Amino acid sequence: MTDFLIIGGGIAGVSAAARLAELGKVTLLEAEDALGYHASGRSAAMFEETYGKPATVVLNRASKTWHDQAGVLSPRGLLLLGGAGEADAFAQDLVAMAMHEIPVADACSMIPVLNPTAVRHAAHHAEAWDIDTDLLLQGFARIARRGGADIVTSARAERISRTDGGWLVETGAGAYRGRILVNAAGAWADRIAMAAGVTPIGLTPYRRSMARIPAPGGLDVSGWPMIFGAGESWYAKPDAGRLLVSPADEDAVEPHDAWADDMVLAEGLARYEAFVTEPVIRIQSNWAGLRTFAPDRSLVIGFDPDVADFFWLAGQGGYGMQSSPAASALTADLIAGRTPEIDGDAVAAMSPQRFQRQI
Repeated sequence: MTDFLIIGGGIAGVSAAARLAELGKVTLLEAEDALGYHASGRSAAMFEETYGKPATVVLNRASKTWHDQAGVLSPRGLLLLGGAGEADAFAQDLVAMAMHEIPVADACSMIPVLNPTAVRHAAHHAEAWDIDTDLLLQGFARIARRGGADIVTSARAERISRTDGGWLVETGAGAYRGRILVNAAGAWADRIAMAAGVTPIGLTPYRRSMARIPAPGGLDVSGWPMIFGAGESWYAKPDAGRLLVSPADEDAVEPHDAWADDMVLAEGLARYEAFVTEPVIRIQSNWAGLRTFAPDRSLVIGFDPDVADFFWLAGQGGYGMQSSPAASALTADLIAGRTPEIDGDAVAAMSPQRFQRQI
């Protein structure tokens, strides 16, 4: 029997495996044939400390040193744009993301294809970085394996049951026993809970779509900041000499292998086009991922209030990559019974105990 049986091979599960390998024997089960197949492998990941709910911001800030030392960050910066009728949304984002307003002309200098007549408000924040998501994920996987963790792919949990002293998870790759079950199953986390006889939290997966388009006007976009529309109504981000454009959609869906909706993409591209002088001529590729949130949009990290050996590591939403170093450290602290390094109020804000009266 293993000490820690983790279900889910995205960034949450893999980073937890790395941390828990210091405490005992770890087995991680991933349903797909590769790690990071779903949300973790489809993220336009940025590290922006102020992005998310207050407890998420605490995790973000506590993760910065790890990211720096792992060498996964590269400078990007963030540009916020507001158009006609978006003054209120722009002002709210300005405060929430601790950005400073800049002249529209300065924004146009950063992004030469911006239409100065369409942009009414602009703000910039240099303290935002790209995350090399594969380097981060594989780095945690190497640490986990070095610590003796078994990482098993193509091992979808088909049945979960209680045993003497722990859990039995039956998969197509075999049966696995563990003393503590860590639920890091992303969009499927509530389904894993129900299969284990644990009350679900009410997690909701939301689809987020993305299109890759050629660099506008054939320009070198490598030095451009990421661009957010006010109210996160759309965003664009340089990627390998091209531009990723998203409608920042949030359509509630059932857990599945997500794909982009053509009409939703078209709407998002139209929002982007309203701010630039170069029309979108073609889409080179598109995809979608699922961002899964708890009802209050804070992460869920901690032991279930009713099932003492069932640990939740879920509800990462769009913050999983940037918060993973601190989220996994918190996971290990709570499982080991140690006092967490992060603020106690933040720990309480992420505890599954907060849902006890709702379920």
